[in-house]
Amino acid sequence: MKHWLLAVGCWLLAVGAQAINLKEFLPVGTTSETAIIVCPGGSYFWLDDEVEGDSVARSLTQNGIAAYVLRYRTGGVVPFITHSRLVIPGHQHPMPLNDVQEAMRQVRQKGYRRVGVMGFSAGGHLSLSAAIFGRGELRPDFIAPCYPVVTMSHPCVHKRSRRGLLGEWRKHSRQLRDSLSLEKHVTDDMPPVFLMNCVDDPIVDYRNSELMDSALTAHHVSHRYIQYRTGGHGFGTTWSKTSEEASHWFAEFLAWLRELKD
Repeated sequence: MKHWLLAVGCWLLAVGAQAINLKEFLPVGTTSETAIIVCPGGSYFWLDDEVEGDSVARSLTQNGIAAYVLRYRTGGVVPFITHSRLVIPGHQHPMPLNDVQEAMRQVRQKGYRRVGVMGFSAGGHLSLSAAIFGRGELRPDFIAPCYPVVTMSHPCVHKRSRRGLLGEWRKHSRQLRDSLSLEKHVTDDMPPVFLMNCVDDPIVDYRNSELMDSALTAHHVSHRYIQYRTGGHGFGTTWSKTSEEASHWFAEFLAWLRELKD
């Protein structure tokens, strides 16, 4: 029994100390003053590495922006299926937040003038968390949460993401739910926000973004909110996966980013 407990303890220490997985994408033939950390979605259980990760990064580099895809720690497919985190906690909050903050630190060290975070779905929740809970060099200069998970306590919560982030036991904690319901923690000094979602999103209730828009407006945070009637969920910059209407979001984001620069 003692040896088993020691093994579990060593495993948990190793999990907590895991180095981040940050993949660099640089524009060809130009030096960018701006870098964006890209956080794919996946309900805090897995990551959509291609559509909401590498593909988005390539779209950014094609527009002269350096990109860094963060493969932050998630609950995992096996724990999702087996509920194994009832016994072994595995990956859960605050590990994803720790990862994006370490990514901020590493990318800052490369000397970019501006570093932002773009996130999709659960990755959108992570991008908002980076802006809300980050301080100093760990706080992004801007964020772009796209069809994001926002709340952990409102009736429109995405329950799978809540379970993925908080774990099998802690998902029941009202205090923890409230602490990570990001609409409740917006501050006046938040960095600028580009927020986008679709009303017909079949995965994350569109009201998540409306909650965030209302909170940002109440705190007079500089932001742009674009809500499309159609477009669904999980499309990133892969236009075959969304509507013609929602396919304009990336151009709108680039225009917004240029305005920030000016």
